Amino acid sequence: MTRHALVFGASGLIGRHLMLTLAADGADVTAAVRTPESGARVERWLRDHGLARSIATAIVDFDAEEILAGGPSAFADVTEIHQCAGDFRFGMSVEEARRGNVDLVEKVVDFAAGIPDLQRVVYVSGYRVGGQDPAGVPWSAERRAATYAELGAYEASKMEADAVFQARAAERGVPWTMVNPATVIGDSRTGETDQQIGIASSIGQLWEGRLAALPGDERTFLPVLTVDHLAAFMVAAAADPAAAGHAYWVLDDDTPPLADLLGHVGRHLGVKVPRLRLPVGLLTRLPQSITKADPETLTFLSSDRYPTASARELAARHGIQTPDVRVSLERWGDHLAAHRFGAAPAGDRRFVDVGGVRTFEVGVAGSDRVILPGLPVNADTWAGVARSIGARAVDLPGLGLSGGSGVEDWDTWLASLVGADGPVHLVGHSVGAAAAVLAADRFPGRVGSLTLVAPFFLQGRMPASVRVRPLVRHWLRHTDPLRLSRQLTGSDLHAEDLVSSVGDLRRRTAGRVAAQLARAGSEQWRGELREALARFDGPVRIVTGSDDPLASDVAGQLARRNVELVIVPGAGHHPQLTHGGELAAVLGVPVGSAAPTLQEPTR
Repeated sequence: MTRHALVFGASGLIGRHLMLTLAADGADVTAAVRTPESGARVERWLRDHGLARSIATAIVDFDAEEILAGGPSAFADVTEIHQCAGDFRFGMSVEEARRGNVDLVEKVVDFAAGIPDLQRVVYVSGYRVGGQDPAGVPWSAERRAATYAELGAYEASKMEADAVFQARAAERGVPWTMVNPATVIGDSRTGETDQQIGIASSIGQLWEGRLAALPGDERTFLPVLTVDHLAAFMVAAAADPAAAGHAYWVLDDDTPPLADLLGHVGRHLGVKVPRLRLPVGLLTRLPQSITKADPETLTFLSSDRYPTASARELAARHGIQTPDVRVSLERWGDHLAAHRFGAAPAGDRRFVDVGGVRTFEVGVAGSDRVILPGLPVNADTWAGVARSIGARAVDLPGLGLSGGSGVEDWDTWLASLVGADGPVHLVGHSVGAAAAVLAADRFPGRVGSLTLVAPFFLQGRMPASVRVRPLVRHWLRHTDPLRLSRQLTGSDLHAEDLVSSVGDLRRRTAGRVAAQLARAGSEQWRGELREALARFDGPVRIVTGSDDPLASDVAGQLARRNVELVIVPGAGHHPQLTHGGELAAVLGVPVGSAAPTLQEPTR
């Protein structure tokens, strides 16, 4: 029999990875989604993750009499159903939680009962709620009220749904398998996830310096599980005859205690990890204004352990290996940080190792066009330009999201950045122009061309106040996007583009930016950079804004050396913010070719 899987909750984290694994295993797949737009997004995600074949989509309406058009008879060739749908959020009312979890389970089981050759329904329950007794269904009003009051609406609804699923499946003669997964984290290979609640939110607080203490003690066990491991387990369990009528606790027994887990991820991300630990008993008594934790999440802080032997046996039987939990946590943490904990969802963001420095880049991975941003902004401000010209923008050491200390890392970092596999084409902005010139001077055979955007060392001297490090550091640490936009562009219009830069400055980089700005005022360094540029015999293009010109004593010298000079009308020191389209048009043309002529925009 051809394997045909119908997946409810197809657009969620588990559903998407499950369908990818099912299709790779040769199964036909139908994604049950709530809207055509959701279906299109699911199909696009699957294509982007390497699925060459197509899947079917069906619109599900859990409020309709028939949840799928045509009813079970329209899906007569379905052999397995995976029930991943549900409402996963805290703060719901009892009615919302029951409608999104308990009622939904009943409707899926009733639908499954009408499919003639159905082999299995695989239901995703939870490690804290699994193992309920179906004999107690329906719950009494008293039990329901007490359970929901004690645990909160989300966990209680999942607990009730666990019992209801078993009872309803037995009543309707539906073959079933339940998986009770731990907290699902990102893919073990890439760290990819789009869920930001639970432990992810705690890592976000740690990243932002808002976590004053680590929760729990050496026995607090909040297990995790990578989403790809869960998907592989579900695919195997659905086809395993021995798994019918069984529930499996799927989690990594080697997950460190919660405080150690957070500390490990924090140290990997290079953030300050609190030494103080708060026992669970104390956490539950403190007000939410202090703990910053949703009360519903506190019930998950427990020393309980779970019966995982049968799940480990099934995984071993099907050759499913458990990935190293600490490595998986590091990759998950990298993905969360690179995507700014959901604030920057685009997929072309990552951390890479460059000369031993944990380096952030955005844009086309492996591109030989590399953009080095200036101060005080980060690579995010160059993301649009980078994508439009097929480049990658890379945060310098110690700046933006990159690790390292600063200029002192440049020697080994630049040597690794330009590599040895072929010439790179460097685009340096402001202080990034200094890094680009030094790379070209030290490794001329590895740098094919230079584009210098607003190179400070070829422009007039900065005001003396910019070189007063304590003053600059304080201003940068306490600025906001609106003030920074006014300072850099003279306008309020680019505040939104500077939100992430302001976050980086407040979190960790203000001092390093201040130090590099002071260094940029050094006449000795400016002279050394001019000399280094003169030694480079490759093609050079210099781009400035009409409101941010080159110094009068260097413009003529550069023109005589056949250096391309491009002026962006109306632009200042940050044309990537104010004139991104015009700048992309210039940078999209290889250096040495005729750059487009830019006209003053009509007013």
